[in-house]
Amino acid sequence: MAPVQFNRLLLFISFLFSIIIGAPATADQTTKTYIIRIDRFAKPSIFPTHYHWYTSEFTDSLSILHLYDTVFHGFSASLTKSNLDSILQHPSVLASFEDRRRNLHTTRSPQFLGLRNQKGLWSESDYGSDVIIGVFDTGIWPERRSFSDLNLGPVPSRWKGVCQTGVKFTAMNCNRKIVGARFFVKGHQASGQIGGPGGAINETIEFLSPRDADGHGTHTASTAAGRYAFQASMSGYAAGIAKGVAPKARLAIYKVCWNQAGCFDSDILAAFDAAVNDGVDVISISIGGGDGISSPYYLDPIAIGSYGAVSRGIFVSSSAGNDGPSGMSVTNLAPWITTVGAGTIDRNFPADVILGNGRKLSGASLYAGELLNGKMYPLVYPGKSGTLSASLCMENSLDPNFVKGKIVICDRGSSPRVAKGLVVKKAGGVGMILANGASTGEGLVGDAHLLPACAVGSDEGDAIKAYVASASSTATATINFRGTIVGIKPAPVVASFSARGPNGLNPEILKPDLIAPGVNILAAWTGAVGPTGLDSDSRRTEFNILSGTSMSCPHVSGAAALLKSAHPDWSPAAIRSAMMTTAFVLDNRFKNMTEESTGKQSTPYDFGAGHLNLGQAMDPGLVYDLTNDNYVNFLCSVGYNPKTIQVITRWPVNCPARKQSPENLNYPSISALFPSQIGAASWSKTFIRTATNVGETNAVYRVKVESPAGVTVVVKPGKMVFTEKMKKQSYVVKVTIENSKGGLVLGDSGAVFGSISWSDGKHVVRSPIVVTQMDTF
Repeated sequence: MAPVQFNRLLLFISFLFSIIIGAPATADQTTKTYIIRIDRFAKPSIFPTHYHWYTSEFTDSLSILHLYDTVFHGFSASLTKSNLDSILQHPSVLASFEDRRRNLHTTRSPQFLGLRNQKGLWSESDYGSDVIIGVFDTGIWPERRSFSDLNLGPVPSRWKGVCQTGVKFTAMNCNRKIVGARFFVKGHQASGQIGGPGGAINETIEFLSPRDADGHGTHTASTAAGRYAFQASMSGYAAGIAKGVAPKARLAIYKVCWNQAGCFDSDILAAFDAAVNDGVDVISISIGGGDGISSPYYLDPIAIGSYGAVSRGIFVSSSAGNDGPSGMSVTNLAPWITTVGAGTIDRNFPADVILGNGRKLSGASLYAGELLNGKMYPLVYPGKSGTLSASLCMENSLDPNFVKGKIVICDRGSSPRVAKGLVVKKAGGVGMILANGASTGEGLVGDAHLLPACAVGSDEGDAIKAYVASASSTATATINFRGTIVGIKPAPVVASFSARGPNGLNPEILKPDLIAPGVNILAAWTGAVGPTGLDSDSRRTEFNILSGTSMSCPHVSGAAALLKSAHPDWSPAAIRSAMMTTAFVLDNRFKNMTEESTGKQSTPYDFGAGHLNLGQAMDPGLVYDLTNDNYVNFLCSVGYNPKTIQVITRWPVNCPARKQSPENLNYPSISALFPSQIGAASWSKTFIRTATNVGETNAVYRVKVESPAGVTVVVKPGKMVFTEKMKKQSYVVKVTIENSKGGLVLGDSGAVFGSISWSDGKHVVRSPIVVTQMDTF
């Protein structure tokens, strides 16, 4: 061994020895789980693998949970603070971050996306056959019809994954549809050492295997790639043929989330490592922070794992989060992730509240039990004179003497919507009206309540409460359930819960990227719990109807599978570009899309580039492509140093001497940020974009500009000519604010919006433009 290598080895072994026996006991000895990022190039050559390097000396002493060697290099371990401090002193350690708990972001939608049998993208992609979608979620209930492998061909030969067995999950539960399944629980189990929600698996409510005890994972998997299931419904609601977006795509299941305990970063990162090695083509991850706050990319295992996947050509779609309609609530912000918000479809489940004074108010419900049949019942509102917990119908908050035999008004918030109905039922109530608050506005989702119940918007809720206040003890009401209605207008509408922009980390990149169906989506369900997920719900259904950006994300995952099947040479960035530049911004009335909470016109902060439109995405004409080097240059431009960037990329990097502008990442949208105070007569910003022709070989595209209010936008050249030899063309966009013309007058969202569109007469390639000033963030 060379002297230098031998000295490095002695240094590393002595360092490990000091951790094992030399750490002072006086330091904070609370054990927590940390993810440690190691410089893989620092491995002494005496060790044949990184596995041997990490484990030869200290595996048992440091309680290593996961070893990472594909999308990330390092390990996760249960450490005391003194252990961690010692580890961070070693020159091979690039970074560490504490394990965090994440949350799940919780038919007719394929037709609504423009998919039709025997034609268009479904036909030309063979329904996504042989594309493998990795679903990171709560597992799967494999016996559902949605996961049949009837008439599917052999498992793609490139697949290298496994069917991991466990409690009530055998190798027979995998097939040519579910080609693999794994579960990741070590981070969850270790979290119990810090008094967290994890720890030992409660086998009365969970399966230590890929089997789904929650339902969320089964729902998202079948949304992305469920097979045709005839005569599907949820207790009669949404009856018809259930199918996923890519019915022939294969599924690889990665159970990283656990019933009532959430999902831990260390397990999620391990799943990314496995999925990339296994050979997936698409990763669907409906998981994120539950507070609308995003960590920097180098401290975010979802961002790091996603980069490792995308850098190898794997498309990653993730949910935007459910913290809307508040601004800057969108999560999963990395520019290599496709971030998906939620919209409605043209199907609804209406229910009417009929008051004693004859007034009828519209709501929504999926209640399927014994009906009220028009009988009027006394109507009460516990919040009128009770506590806040009573108005929210929290556990043990209702006085049975007050609510027995009555319909109870409950305010939305603080507990699950269906749980409020259970509280009312236990207290003797005969029905519930669930009223939105001002923050959720008029947005409605259907729930499979355990008693006659109906959700109403904020305005309707206020009207009902006003009626109770005026009528006092004589107030009465009933609820009429009207089943399933198709052809609702307007649709789509941006869901009130869908997280909104601007991007809180780098507002130069517009997020979300687009929206997809995420309200009242029918898909397969677990056999472990009822449709409400409540312990007391003894009903079992093959399908369930759920809402959330968790539901919109797998629509885009399935769409990516179709596009990957039709265009196997397209990069993840090209696939996202095709979706974004062909997205629509008009509803089925041919008017600008609105947003659900207020009914006002929505903006790119709500929907990104628009609503997914698969009828056009297969043939977008032009795409905006991106390479790993482009992403590295972006990270340099936002101020990350080479060591920090290596935490994300795994490879040492050198930032260019001349700092680039983050706005010049070749993204399918443009976000122009100006200083809060512009002293000059005018202020301009210039953006460069490069378009790649994926349509007809010889094509001429001309630009159309819709300038935001108070802004001048000039595009040069105004014409791009593509030939067999000239497949890429660059253009410049100059955005100018003219102080002499009154400057920038920002709207309610703190920005003004426009677009540029390139057209060759057949294709329209549209990119949104967002213009704002820095003091709005």
